[in-house]
Amino acid sequence: MTTPTVGILLAAGAGTRFGGGKLLAPLHGKPLALHALAALQAAVDDVIAVVRPGDDDLHAALRGAGARVVVCPQAADGMGFSLACAARQTPAGHNVLVALGDMPAIQPHTVRLLRAALDAGAGIVAPTYQGRRGHPVGFLAGFVPTLASLDADQGARALLRMNADQVQEVAVEDAGILADIDTPADLAAAQG
Repeated sequence: MTTPTVGILLAAGAGTRFGGGKLLAPLHGKPLALHALAALQAAVDDVIAVVRPGDDDLHAALRGAGARVVVCPQAADGMGFSLACAARQTPAGHNVLVALGDMPAIQPHTVRLLRAALDAGAGIVAPTYQGRRGHPVGFLAGFVPTLASLDADQGARALLRMNADQVQEVAVEDAGILADIDTPADLAAAQG
């Protein structure tokens, strides 16, 4: 039996190391964030994308690509606040898969595997590539209220540590789970 699953796309960072505007930077002809969104959309029932106030162009791009967009007033205070904003918009009884807007190389198949692990009863699910844990990370519906109360910059890391016995790792052949874009050089490498 499949439980409805919401994808949460964290897209509220300032992209300082990039020089700003990172998530709208073109990669293979479309904005970086839309690659991450498409991978989520391939495996979930709905996507909630979180943006910071004033990021109107990104808001419009994500909404135009089919995401529900939430503006997080406290986005500048850390990723935990952004995740909490989205979790509060998640319908009761829905699992979540949390992805980062600056990770455009994750394969849709990987997201489908993670959703399948949640549907099979994993409490928390995380992909690994060559022994290293990456993104996105999935949570059963019972964890969503805790995610909704986050307020630290660590996001869900503390929750994973406190519930280590419930984390199921899924080995994938997808180096994209480790590859984020932080700098223009990272983007140039991804273009190649």
